[in-house]
Amino acid sequence: MAKNYDVYKDGDNWVGKREDASRSSVRAETQAQARKETAELMGRNGGGELKVHGVNGEIRAKDTIKPAHDPRKTKG
Repeated sequence: MAKNYDVYKDGDNWVGKREDASRSSVRAETQAQARKETAELMGRNGGGELKVHGVNGEIRAKDTIKPAHDPRKTKG
């Protein structure tokens, strides 16, 4: 099942955190870097909705992240 993530400012860093998690999955110096790393993580783990928050906490953008494609074409 797809999980939803938020990217937001936490102290001096930007973090990517799954909505139902107690700890962040991604920590970065910039919002763009945190968004990119969180989207890549989401793609590897089934996709979901990514909400990017501004410094003021308001949602700036929402993106639907698709699941990553398995490069192998074999069945099973």
